[in-house]
Amino acid sequence: MRVLAIDPGYDRLGMAVVEGDPSKPTHIWSDCVTPEKGAPAARLSEVFTAITSAIEQHSPEYLAIEQLFFSTNAKTALKVAEARGVILAAAGVKDLEVREFSPQEVKLAVTGYGAADKKAVAAMVPKLISLPPLAPPKQRLDDELDAIALGIAALSRRTH
Repeated sequence: MRVLAIDPGYDRLGMAVVEGDPSKPTHIWSDCVTPEKGAPAARLSEVFTAITSAIEQHSPEYLAIEQLFFSTNAKTALKVAEARGVILAAAGVKDLEVREFSPQEVKLAVTGYGAADKKAVAAMVPKLISLPPLAPPKQRLDDELDAIALGIAALSRRTH
C-alpha cells in the first residue's frame, strides 16, 4: 500500500509518500513546500501543482490528509481550509481516493497517546521509519515530519 500524506497549510505544506505495512513502513519521499509570498491565487496554484506533481511521480493508492483543526486564529484556519480545498481538488482531478485523519488519530498511531505534543511526534517518527539523511545544515521542518507521521497513521488504519 502506497499513500501520499499531506499536512495541509497555507504558508508551509508537508508532503510524504510512505508504503508498506504498519509494522515496517518505508519512507519513499517527503518534502515541505513553501509557496512564494504574494497573491493568494498564485500561492494556491503552487500548492495544486505540488500535489498533482507528487501524485504523478509517486502513483499513490490514496491521499491521506489531516482534518482541519480549528485554532483560536480564524484567519489562519480559513487560509488552511483554502489550501485543503485545493489539495482535495488536485486529488479529484487525478481521481485519487482521499481519506481524512484527525490530529488525535495521528498522534495515537505514532506515539500511543492521542494528546501528544508536536515534539513527541517529531521524536517518534525517525524511530518508526528510516529517513534518509539530509545534508547539513538542512533539517526537516515540523510540517514534513507531520506528513510522515500522517502516512504512518494511514498505513496503520488501512482499509481495503
